[in-house]
Amino acid sequence: MQPSLGSRPLLPATFALWLLVVVAALVARPIMPIDETRYITVAWEMHLADHWLVPLLNGEAYHHKPPLMFWLIRLGWMIFGVSETWARLVAPLFGLGALGLSVVLARLLWPGQLGRDVSALAPLLLLTGAWWMLFATLTMFDLMMAFFALAGWIGLTLALRHGRMKRGLLLTGLAIGIGILAKGPVILVYVLPPAVLAPLWADAANRPGWLVWYLGLLGSIVFGAFIGLAWALPAAEAGGPEFKQALLWGQTAGRMKDSFAHKRSFFWYFPMLPLLLLPWLFWRPSWRALWLNDGAWRDSGLRFCLIVGGSGLLIFSAISGKQPHYLLPLAPAFALIVAHGLLVGRTEMRRWDAWPSIAVLLVLTIALAALPWLLHKQPQLGDKLDLPDWALEQHFEVVSALVVVAVIAIWLSLKATLLRQIAAVVSVGVGLFLTVHLGVFPPARLSYDGTPAALEIKRAQDAGRPVAFAGDYHGEYQFLGRLTKPLPEVAYRDIPAWFIANPTGLMVARYTEERLATGPKPVYTQPKRGRVMVIWDAKAVAEQPEFFRH
Repeated sequence: MQPSLGSRPLLPATFALWLLVVVAALVARPIMPIDETRYITVAWEMHLADHWLVPLLNGEAYHHKPPLMFWLIRLGWMIFGVSETWARLVAPLFGLGALGLSVVLARLLWPGQLGRDVSALAPLLLLTGAWWMLFATLTMFDLMMAFFALAGWIGLTLALRHGRMKRGLLLTGLAIGIGILAKGPVILVYVLPPAVLAPLWADAANRPGWLVWYLGLLGSIVFGAFIGLAWALPAAEAGGPEFKQALLWGQTAGRMKDSFAHKRSFFWYFPMLPLLLLPWLFWRPSWRALWLNDGAWRDSGLRFCLIVGGSGLLIFSAISGKQPHYLLPLAPAFALIVAHGLLVGRTEMRRWDAWPSIAVLLVLTIALAALPWLLHKQPQLGDKLDLPDWALEQHFEVVSALVVVAVIAIWLSLKATLLRQIAAVVSVGVGLFLTVHLGVFPPARLSYDGTPAALEIKRAQDAGRPVAFAGDYHGEYQFLGRLTKPLPEVAYRDIPAWFIANPTGLMVARYTEERLATGPKPVYTQPKRGRVMVIWDAKAVAEQPEFFRH
């Protein structure tokens, strides 16, 4: 076994890295369209309407997500005042909480010194995984799911490995119920498999009889469902018939029914797993920790993690509605498995273990340095890849920072100890994250930050001018401009008719640069994620009406 990590300050270091990553994202990155802007807009409209039951988007009931995140954002605004910072901190704080719960779960699965060591190492591995680190700063629901899934797993281990059945099932029921309020019944996909498959990992000395267990589990599920329905039923009545149908059917049975149409292949997730597990999957000791642990696979705590990760992967593979971040709440199981294997498997460290991760960083550095030169030589390549204008610029400071990160990682890797090798890989992941956020996002910010356009819309609304949106509107500008009126959606072909009815109005639309080059001059333009956001007035339609007929 590796030397004890109990005296090492790994947990404070993990917290410091979390703080560094979150602050860097808050400073350098805007609220990202369309998901982040949409979710914060829902909280903003609920705040404006002083409404707690029914989420609102662009003045209409929004049934796609439950209200917990919106409640917490609004609660913070009521205490601290409306701010972008608090809205963007809610999800990362759940990510921090998930790191803390992974500590608790490790110590419950492996009591004693091994559990303390695993609990010190696993949160660091979890945080510095590329996929987790990316979502650790985004206002989305998957870190909330990870938090409540971990709470549910802790409840199961209390009940079946530590003889605290009532307390454990109560915690599991709370995790299911509040998890439903966070993202819906999908919480059951994470919590139920290890509960149903308990005979494969439970401690025979501390568990109850299986009939008692499954009856208690059923009661826990019913308790959780009651918590979810305590919001869903009143909200369904308050939101109207269409909202009721979508909430109670479309978001549960209807979605599951449609999902088995296999719009995406069963194996869609499997080629993505190496990307989701970066950078640790490029690290040789991770593989040895997974496969060469001298019989450690017989460990019941390890079996629990395998059931969590394996069953979740299979269930999400069977459901055709797939997104990479749906697997994010399963990442703690991977981190616990690797941490356990590193400490139990007597994995010998070598100086070159971290070099594959460093090599990836160096390849990326060379590519970033060569990209502007290549695009100037082959301009059609940029058009084919639909790259924004800022990709043409030389980013010497970014390339220099990546070189510095690589040098630090190489220096750390020169000593073949567990902590130095881990530090080398961590420096690659964190250094790359910070470099992208602090070096790439500032020149690219205007393509993603809708605030300037939102303020233009706000000025027009304050002046009494009607403003509409061409196409599907996802609330991108409501919070950014602190808008108090919705933007009606208008089909592109109906833009001329709308201006006839609203001659003083403005129309927000998006076009490709090629399409826009053939049209009249807008009153406002802004690049937006590979396209151009424009604001038209009636004069533009009058100058070139044929442009708006296509």
